[in-house]
Amino acid sequence: MSLDHCKIINLPKISDPRGNLTFIEGGNHIPFDIQRVYYLYDVPGGAERGGHAHKNLHQLIIAMSGSFDVVLDDGGQKKRYHLNRSYQGLYVCSMIWRELDNFSSGSVCMVLASNKYDEDDYYRNYSEFLLAKGIDQ
Repeated sequence: MSLDHCKIINLPKISDPRGNLTFIEGGNHIPFDIQRVYYLYDVPGGAERGGHAHKNLHQLIIAMSGSFDVVLDDGGQKKRYHLNRSYQGLYVCSMIWRELDNFSSGSVCMVLASNKYDEDDYYRNYSEFLLAKGIDQ
């Protein structure tokens, strides 16, 4: 997989004077069924999250409140995304290294995942990730 497979997905947004509503249906708005949802919040200023890749897991990363950056790396190129709209999500396929940083105060990052938690699905060492992709260091 490469960065060409990762993209911003615009989610349905129903506008109403009383407030907006966005919904997500797995297999419809995103290319996987949702098996797990988790969120990051109260991230201290200057802190980074992520720093890993997944062997099989697919994710949609959404800034529910505030903003943050996601840096994706396929071993050949890197791309930075600034997320700050709750009706957009960043689709991240498997075998992509990801790092999250530049969290604004009060930001909330929600992640929709294609699988339940499995520690064996992680590459937590960048060199091992590159080796698995067949990239010489």
